[in-house]
Amino acid sequence: MISRRRFLLGAGASLFSIKTGNLFARQNVIPLWPETPPGGGGPSGALHINKSGSWSNIVCPSIQRFQPEKPNGEAVLIAAGGGYCWIGMGREAWPVARWLNGFGYTTYVLSYRLPGEKWHAGPLAALQDAQRAIRMVRAMEDRVHVLGFSAGAHLLGMAAARPGYASYAPQDELDAVAPSVDSVGLIYPVITLQAPYNHTVTHRMLAGRQATPQQEAAWSIENYVTPAYPPTFLAQAEDDRISPPQNTLIMREACRRKGVPVELVQISRGGHGFGLGQAGTPAAIWDQAYALWLQSRRRRRVPMRTEAI
Repeated sequence: MISRRRFLLGAGASLFSIKTGNLFARQNVIPLWPETPPGGGGPSGALHINKSGSWSNIVCPSIQRFQPEKPNGEAVLIAAGGGYCWIGMGREAWPVARWLNGFGYTTYVLSYRLPGEKWHAGPLAALQDAQRAIRMVRAMEDRVHVLGFSAGAHLLGMAAARPGYASYAPQDELDAVAPSVDSVGLIYPVITLQAPYNHTVTHRMLAGRQATPQQEAAWSIENYVTPAYPPTFLAQAEDDRISPPQNTLIMREACRRKGVPVELVQISRGGHGFGLGQAGTPAAIWDQAYALWLQSRRRRRVPMRTEAI
């Protein structure tokens, strides 16, 4: 096992501040890769941040660590959505990270490469970053949960399903760590890229407009669920017009068929991209349900596992 202190020093951890709206976050930022990410390529110039705090032009994929005042010994890796075109930090990832800090969870927010930003790894770039991030957090923490939103849910759901898939050649000793997780939370997720649900932006960015049924199936999480898939929490609004609500039903059924513990919170109204949900609205119910569910998983460990390549 890698020394945590040595790992942090070797990763070039830095400390800086981000301010957007009413959010002021001070956290450690750790680059995912020691040098150029696998395959090379990518954008140049400064990170792009829009007025709502969404990121694009991801030159240096990384994880941001948010530390609670009273750590409970567990971590949650968070990936916001944006159709693999941007990453919704301001409205999804950062508020959720700080909220989970209140329960004692150390949180890590993933900034992953976007396939349309000229990375030579193409649609695999984000999955490479997710696997690397899980390894990184696993090397620092005893228990690792993942929580994704929209396209970020697709990314982390796929990474959780395929811990033995070699999406990139080993870069250093960190890649000997199995990228397995203890639980999966998927909020208004994109699960399937298969017809008739193949009209999402996620489908266009990963599979392409002219994708074959085989290519669509290869990017659909439900096809990788096995009895070893981690316990899963799902939440989605019934009026979601971006990611059809059938996505969570498909995932729930896939988990049930394989005997994977699964809980689904169905929300009457909320649309897509509601984050924590505005107080007093139906969309505000999922967060406390997730916190209680996550607490119930604390003493239940998921064994390490591998997948034949």
